[in-house]
Amino acid sequence: MDRNKFSAIAHRNHAFSNPISEAKIMKMLSIVSPKATDKVIDIGAGKCELLIRLVENYQVSATAIELYDGAIEEAKKRAISRIPEGSIEFIVDNATSAVERCEQAGYDFGICIGSTHALGGHEPTLQTLKRLVKKNGHILIGEGYWKQTPSPEYLEALGGADESECKTHADTVKAGEELGLIPLWSYVANEDDWDDYEWLYSMSVENYCLENPDDPDYDAMLQRIRSWRRTYLKWGRDTLGFGLYLYRNNK
Repeated sequence: MDRNKFSAIAHRNHAFSNPISEAKIMKMLSIVSPKATDKVIDIGAGKCELLIRLVENYQVSATAIELYDGAIEEAKKRAISRIPEGSIEFIVDNATSAVERCEQAGYDFGICIGSTHALGGHEPTLQTLKRLVKKNGHILIGEGYWKQTPSPEYLEALGGADESECKTHADTVKAGEELGLIPLWSYVANEDDWDDYEWLYSMSVENYCLENPDDPDYDAMLQRIRSWRRTYLKWGRDTLGFGLYLYRNNK
């Protein structure tokens, strides 16, 4: 089964591919309140809804880094009727290579939500954004955290994940402080946010399979989404959190 295809189907009805509510995300952007002269970079930008809204609301210029060209094609379709052409530079490449091309750009706002794995984890991503963002600029990270110690069974269900891959919420905030960043604000997904995200994720795949019974990936997709749903309900809902963390760069 093509994992990119599965992800595209599962997330096709999500405005943002993370469990933080739209209201919280837009409040976070209003806290930053970029100027029209600001330059923004989003690493792991997906379908670029966040960048499109930043251009719509604040007229910034933006750079989107995304590994999957299918996501960027969807982003371009969204952008064409909503923002001026050329407002977003789209880079389809792995994050490490793309960032090397952007090192001297001097951004005012750096973003990475749910994609820190692309740069080697939470701390390496913070370090990268600290390099990319000007003094007094803003950094917005979206990261998972443990609400409680994960059981071995849950880690195994996640494919053999390691407990060290996430921290507590407090330690996630602290990781930025230890790099000299100033924490300004954080929002976390509550249970309703998580349920909205996970059930929409699940429902999108179930509905697709009902409507496309001849798809060669039919059985594999149903097996995967149903296993994921059981894992979320049994362990994930009480164990895994997700937060947005806003910092000011004080370098």
